[in-house]
Amino acid sequence: MSMSSRRLSCLGPHGFHRMTYYEWAGPAGAPTVLCVHGLTRNGRDFDDLAQALTPHFRVVCPDVAGRGKSDWLIHAEDYNYPLYLADMVALIARLDVEELLWVGTSMGGLIGMLLAASSGNPIKRLVMNDVGPLLAKEGIQRIGDYVGKDPSFPSLEALEAHIRGTSAGFGALTDAQWRAMATHMARRGPDGTLRLAYDPKIADVFRTLPNEDIDLWAQWDAITCPTLVLRGAESDLLRPADAKAMTERGPRATLIEYPGIGHAPPLRSEDQISAVRNFLLG
Repeated sequence: MSMSSRRLSCLGPHGFHRMTYYEWAGPAGAPTVLCVHGLTRNGRDFDDLAQALTPHFRVVCPDVAGRGKSDWLIHAEDYNYPLYLADMVALIARLDVEELLWVGTSMGGLIGMLLAASSGNPIKRLVMNDVGPLLAKEGIQRIGDYVGKDPSFPSLEALEAHIRGTSAGFGALTDAQWRAMATHMARRGPDGTLRLAYDPKIADVFRTLPNEDIDLWAQWDAITCPTLVLRGAESDLLRPADAKAMTERGPRATLIEYPGIGHAPPLRSEDQISAVRNFLLG
């Protein structure tokens, strides 16, 4: 099943910005799955998952504002969850569906969680990939340490080596998967060198966060749809006790952990893909 790329104009506090999203049509009338990526990532992270889901689903994977091929925002303070939520609601309206299934990695999981906690929301099943309602300050600090820098690379090979280092938590990927990830994470800088395909200003919000865990349990407890939590056993963002608590309160999620993986399972291996597919099929 082939992928198409489209653009959508979204309204933020300081004007419009265009969001790119990728769509695999799936069978006629198939349920829609919306896959939303992590902080510095983009919608192409889900290529393998989308290909595996298309026999059963229509799959849509946006580049959140400031990432991938979506517009960068002029004002750094606009990179926040109210804007991300509004953009996703605009996308859902474009897709013309009354209900959908949500797969979110890290930041994308939080966006889904906040939507699923809202009354009258359209999310019928929710996958939270290595993120939960209590964000460990250690994980936030680690991410903040490398986000916001704007390194340049002389070649795609050098950029790939950088990604292999910062994304070691993804676990074992094939060389072809690392290369695809590097290709979709690359943009050409004004000086002709390769740079990472996200706006360094997305990190500005990290400088305003207090040095403590972030508690969103009230939102979690408001969720009622069936929920699946995936966790890398070595994750420093979603701790074991917090993941266990997610199975005991709120939607009482199903939990699957992956040994040897940190933050976050990349949803590219057959065991991870089949876990998501089986859950979404219900």
